[in-house]
Amino acid sequence: MLLKKIAFLGIAAISAVGILAAPAVAGKKDDTLNVAFEKELESLDWYYNTAREGIVISRHVYDQLIFRDPETFEYKPLLATSWKWLNDTEMELELRQDVTFHNGAKFSADDVVYVFNYAANPDNKVKYWSFVNWIKEVEKIDDYKIKIIMHEPFPAALEYLANALPVYPKDYYAEVGPKGFGVKPIGTGPYKVTEVEPGKKIVLEKNENYFEGSPKGKPAIGKIVWRTMGEVNTKMAELITGGLDWCWFIPQDQASKLADKPKIEVVGAETMRVGFLFMDSANVTKGSYPTNPFLDLKVRQAVNHAINRPEIAKFLVGEGSRPVYATCYPSQFGCTDDVVKYEYDPEKAKKLLAEAGYPDGFTVDFFIYRDRPYAEAVVGDLAQVGIKANLTQLQYSALREKAAGGGVQLAFWTWGSNSLNDVSAFIGYWLAGTNDDMAKDPEVIALINAAKTEMDVVKREELYNKAVQLIAERALTAPMFTYVKNNCFTKDLNFTPYPDAVPRFYWSSWK
Repeated sequence: MLLKKIAFLGIAAISAVGILAAPAVAGKKDDTLNVAFEKELESLDWYYNTAREGIVISRHVYDQLIFRDPETFEYKPLLATSWKWLNDTEMELELRQDVTFHNGAKFSADDVVYVFNYAANPDNKVKYWSFVNWIKEVEKIDDYKIKIIMHEPFPAALEYLANALPVYPKDYYAEVGPKGFGVKPIGTGPYKVTEVEPGKKIVLEKNENYFEGSPKGKPAIGKIVWRTMGEVNTKMAELITGGLDWCWFIPQDQASKLADKPKIEVVGAETMRVGFLFMDSANVTKGSYPTNPFLDLKVRQAVNHAINRPEIAKFLVGEGSRPVYATCYPSQFGCTDDVVKYEYDPEKAKKLLAEAGYPDGFTVDFFIYRDRPYAEAVVGDLAQVGIKANLTQLQYSALREKAAGGGVQLAFWTWGSNSLNDVSAFIGYWLAGTNDDMAKDPEVIALINAAKTEMDVVKREELYNKAVQLIAERALTAPMFTYVKNNCFTKDLNFTPYPDAVPRFYWSSWK
């Protein structure tokens, strides 16, 4: 099915919105970078926030033990100066001795031990449970040396230590808890939080005492004002009038208009985020609906054949997006493109539906939490083969709750793997038998669990490859396309986007 063209936003429309926009009161001359993000953060505590915005702000306010270079993928010292495997389940790390938190407290092993053990305790119910549940215990060897003990071999430990698990000050975190920390956080990072207006803005100021030798480097820009702004026209208007210096999530057609402006630069970059449909093949919705067509493999295959991935990627997501047929991001360790590819074929989809006993199709509730234009294109594709998808948009947290409660048969999810370049962060989260798993395929779960603990690199990759291939063969999901973010910013700003979709403002500067 041909997608409807999105109407271009005219210059007059942008100008009309611009009249209402806040006047330019910051930017280069005030050494204040004004940025806009879409979502109001649930919490500024990384462990209790699943939004991309939470990942971005955590990289500026907190530090991990290890740093992964976004270009070379090399692991470098950050809060840890060195590390070594003692055996398959134990790792020893030496820590920096010259680091202080934003509140002046001195960083030491006590902070790492407390925060990691807190996060790894299932009673504390952190949001990223699958990212911390490999830790059995963290022991203090001395003030600047720790040992991480794992439940079982976990070969991806360095990737998780580099891209998850930020370190907080023990005494402060113990005093205020996640709730207090979520509105007044303290880290060791290049920026510190000085003001929070929930749902409106967060003010970050340069950490003048940021430690020497960090691969993040000392930040150049003095202040960052982080505003919550979901409406595209408002973001565009403020960027044009100078109220914003940087934003993203601007649709391709509108980004093209911005690119014509003499003082604005637009750089599109593919991200690690993948959009996919998840169907209830495990019957987790039993009792919620009278029937479940997705128990039939042919129905799930029909859904896959019905989606015009290339057209959605090209015309809606934009230049740089590509269709995907495996449930993972292509660069991730363990991902493979050698899978069953369900090419766009509406006639084959109709035939499969008829063979499954649905010659006239069926009706299903289709849940989303974002990207309505993309979802509407999917609805149109499904309609062409006889599947009537009733589109319902919920807030992310509400959709997660409804899905966990067994109330969702078909949903459009997106996943950026927390920018972890390991397939365990994708299929290990969605298809490993967790509450989010709508397939619960025993063979897939067994392969994922075996790969998770396999220390032999070649064997580990083979196990993950088999899991990814089986997910496609059994059509447990319908992976669709990679995401592209159009980074739109003033030409006064030196800014480079990276494919892990983490803007690094601590590497930005004014021209």
